[in-house]
Amino acid sequence: MLKLPPQPDHCELCERSVAKLTRHHLIPRHLHRKKRFQKLFSREELITRTLWVCRPCHNAIHRACSEYELGLNYNSREKLLELEEVRVFVEWIREKPAGFVPKKGR
Repeated sequence: MLKLPPQPDHCELCERSVAKLTRHHLIPRHLHRKKRFQKLFSREELITRTLWVCRPCHNAIHRACSEYELGLNYNSREKLLELEEVRVFVEWIREKPAGFVPKKGR
């Protein structure tokens, strides 16, 4: 059985210590059944490529582009940070306190 990476004590994008983290699948789960993704990635990669992120960072990732684009082009931490919208958000929120939640418009 495959083991998922353990949950760290901080967001893997903004590096803030946050009480509740969410698991972001770098290759979205509903794409695991698509033949293109099965050819590009092993079963293990499809399941274990994840990041533990805070809710604000998770929302910023999904606002940046479609799940198909995320799975195909932005399927690592480094590639996610190449997205200007994500990088700017992470740089902005990194300085905020752990309990800070941005307003909906950000």
